Amino acid sequence: MTQKPDQRRLLRAARAAFVRQLGAGEAASLQADLATRAAPHLQDSKIVASYASYGDEIDPSALVTALGQRGAHIAWPRVSADGGTMTFHQCAAAALESGYRGIREPPAQAGAVIPDTVLIPLVGVDCNGNRIGQGRGHYDRAIVALRAGVPAARVIGIAWDVQLVDQIAADPWDQRLDALATPTRWLDF
Repeated sequence: MTQKPDQRRLLRAARAAFVRQLGAGEAASLQADLATRAAPHLQDSKIVASYASYGDEIDPSALVTALGQRGAHIAWPRVSADGGTMTFHQCAAAALESGYRGIREPPAQAGAVIPDTVLIPLVGVDCNGNRIGQGRGHYDRAIVALRAGVPAARVIGIAWDVQLVDQIAADPWDQRLDALATPTRWLDF
C-alpha cells in the first residue's frame, strides 16, 4: 500500500483535477445533490458542526442551510492560536472570519457547544470509514474528545465522489467516520 504522505499528495491532486474540470453551475448542482442525499440521514441532529470549505473541498453550505431550516443549530470549528486544539462554536455563517491558516472560523466571542453530529472535510476516504485529512490531526483529536463525552456523536465525512478509494493508510490514532456523504451516495460504516 502507498505510504500515507504519498497517498495524501495523490488524493489532493485527484481532487484538485476533478474540481478544476467542473463548471460553476456543475459544482453547485453537485453540492445541492449532496444536501439532498445527506439531509434525510441527519434529520435527528440537534447541533451540527460543519466547516467552511477551503480550496477544493466540497462546500457543505447547501446541506447546512437545509439542516438549519429543519431546526438544527449550526456550529463551526475553531482552532486554538497555538494550533493544538479544535473546539466547536455556534454562530451564523456570515460571522465567520479568517482564522488558523486563513480558514474561516467563528469569532473568539462565539459560544462553545458540543455537537451531536460533525460534518468533516477530508482528502480521501475508504469504504471502511478511514479518512485522510490535511495531516495535522485537529479533527482526530477533537473527535476523540467529543466521543469521550458524547459516545453517540456521529462523524460524517463530506466529499466529492472522486475522494472515495479502495484503501487508506490509516494510523492507530486516526478516527474512523460513522458515515460518508457525497453527491451520489450515503455510506454507513
